[in-house]
Amino acid sequence: MTRWDKSNLPSRHVSVGPKSAPHRAFYYAMGLTDEEVSQPFIGVATTWNEAAPCNITLMRQAQAVKKGVKAAGGTPREFTTITVTDGIAMGHAGMKSSLVSREVIADSVELTMRGHSYDGLVGLAGCDKSLPGMMMSMVRLNVPSVFIYGGSILPGKFHGKDVTIIDVFEGVGANAAGNMTDSDLNVLEHAACPSGGSCGGQFT
Repeated sequence: MTRWDKSNLPSRHVSVGPKSAPHRAFYYAMGLTDEEVSQPFIGVATTWNEAAPCNITLMRQAQAVKKGVKAAGGTPREFTTITVTDGIAMGHAGMKSSLVSREVIADSVELTMRGHSYDGLVGLAGCDKSLPGMMMSMVRLNVPSVFIYGGSILPGKFHGKDVTIIDVFEGVGANAAGNMTDSDLNVLEHAACPSGGSCGGQFT
């Protein structure tokens, strides 16, 4: 078993010496081994949720990150935080929630990392305020950190052309002006976003 010198790592407070026996007991309750407890604890934070396609793939991507952390000799500890997606929050009172969500993301990731004495962070985020929120927490924490972008939605196809969510917004205007039928708008909205990932709007 590889022995890490944790004397200068945050996780020494929850994993080293007799005083940390209660902390270790909780880790054993979650199935960790002695070796895993002795390794650096690496937070794997995502903004995964079912609120929007920009975040829907992040849980799967986090599993690949955890494999990489383990292969490098670390012990991954996965957790999630909230997001508010502008694409669905816009156009109504929900938009008031967007900017403040950036601070909540940064605060919640920082609190989880500090509260559990994690030694490093890999953060995955999709779009809107989740990217700066995750990066803000990394700057505040001053621990080794890696940011991973969740990736983009594939373009859809409409009448033989590539389309994105921008085309749907333009379609709403065309429909209001009488230049697109309700039927065509319905086909467009079903075709524009054929996969998970961040939309092609480039709004933020």
